[in-house]
Amino acid sequence: MSTKQDFTEQEWEQIIAGPPGAGMLVITAQRGGMFKETLSMAKAYAEARQQHGQSELLDEIVATKPKLDHTRYHSPEELREHVLSVLGEARATLAGKASPEELDQYRAFTVNLAHRVAAAHKESAGQEGVSEAEQAAIDSVEQALA
Repeated sequence: MSTKQDFTEQEWEQIIAGPPGAGMLVITAQRGGMFKETLSMAKAYAEARQQHGQSELLDEIVATKPKLDHTRYHSPEELREHVLSVLGEARATLAGKASPEELDQYRAFTVNLAHRVAAAHKESAGQEGVSEAEQAAIDSVEQALA
């Protein structure tokens, strides 16, 4: 089992930046619902912390408060490029240092978080499903982690 100590500080920062970055990518894919979508991301982290013990690596990732600073990017495209780059780097790092199961758990957590964020605004508006823009963001997250 991998732990935080198995990674350099830079690698760890990439790994923990991936899930909230994926959530932010979905949040910015379509206007409206940012507050509820951000809350759904926090709930995804809280629920993952309650499932403590299934993966030591995932436990350490979700124990770290997600950092969201979308204001440092000048456009949604710049944010998208950065997030997808970080996700690709995190995937490569985990593929090299973590077990295949841990990489799969990271992927699953990150993609599930993106789905929850996308669904949060629609549910609050009494609509079902995910918008095309949100689905495109989720698809790009999945591709970056493939």
